[in-house]
Amino acid sequence: MPIFQFDKIDKRAVFDTIRKMFIGFDRPLALTVFLLLCVGIVTLYSASLDVPGRVEDQLRNIMLTFVVMWVLANVPPTTLMRFAVPMYTFGIALLIAVAMFGLTRKGAKRWINVGVVIQPSEILKIATPLMLAWYYQRREGVTRWYDFLVGFIILLVPVGLIAKQPDLGTAVLVFAAGFFVIYFAGLSFKLIVPVLIACVIAVASIAVFQDKICQPQVNWPLLHDYQKHRVCTLLDPTSDPLGKGFHTIQAVIAIGSGGPLGKGWLKGTQSHLEFIPEKHTDFIFAVFSEEFGMAGGLVLLTLYMCLIARGLYIAANGATLFGRLLAGSLTMAFFTYAFVNIGMVSGILPVVGVPLPFMSYGGTALTTLGIAIGLIMSVGRQKRLMQS
Repeated sequence: MPIFQFDKIDKRAVFDTIRKMFIGFDRPLALTVFLLLCVGIVTLYSASLDVPGRVEDQLRNIMLTFVVMWVLANVPPTTLMRFAVPMYTFGIALLIAVAMFGLTRKGAKRWINVGVVIQPSEILKIATPLMLAWYYQRREGVTRWYDFLVGFIILLVPVGLIAKQPDLGTAVLVFAAGFFVIYFAGLSFKLIVPVLIACVIAVASIAVFQDKICQPQVNWPLLHDYQKHRVCTLLDPTSDPLGKGFHTIQAVIAIGSGGPLGKGWLKGTQSHLEFIPEKHTDFIFAVFSEEFGMAGGLVLLTLYMCLIARGLYIAANGATLFGRLLAGSLTMAFFTYAFVNIGMVSGILPVVGVPLPFMSYGGTALTTLGIAIGLIMSVGRQKRLMQS
């Protein structure tokens, strides 16, 4: 009889230990990420029929991502704060090293060999909002106008270095993540409105005068020729149907041919006949839409909305300003990822290298997204521990 009771207590202790190991996981957020990954694997299988082993590689990436998520979800935000300055400083140092003696591939200098080849800009996707959240946590209650100026300096240093590589897609993502921290820290919306109006006027002017400003002899300030060509091709893809416009034209055809319910899994003609470029990474949404149609697209958008809503809920209930700013900015970064990727595949935004979260193939991008989810979960875990 005593041995039986000991066994019961031992099993209960084991169960409690396992439960505590996963206490950091926010179940609604983890479930949403899991469903997105399932949709991603199903779509990647169809997009990679001609490349054996790609799905297996992605499954290994997913396993690594969940380990990273689990570890970070159990790290207290107070501990994360200690890594903000070193991580940001290290990332900036690597970006400077890339500018000086980085590796050049396809006309872009984005990588550096430190024993292994890495892309330092990925670090700044996390380090920049982490640094800004740390800064405004220290300024809590005494924030002045110049603190927002300092925040923009902290933000624009990595954005400028990344844009210089050039890597406009990553620069946009880093800027968005950092900007949301500054906005949530108290930046007045009245200051943002004039910038938005100026952007609308600029876009309208480009659309109206595209015939003149898109001429080869016209140089655009602050932009490379290929970036100018992408914008001009967006306005009129038929101007270069076999070049820069090919991506947009074929992606739009694939999305439109899917119709309300899609052609069915593995039955997408645009993707299987190799009309969609980068169909396993940046343009995977075109493959998904062709096979699952508008109904599938609505389901996918609903999953992203659930992820963003849960992330913002965790941010709103964060125990500290640091946690609220970090979780809020990283959540809105997911919105930026999805919006930019779906926008460029649908032909309403220029083509930039932005993956679709938890759908696109790639270990580095998936790990970065897993880190972001883990940090959001860490903020939620701190609140739950304080309430228990």
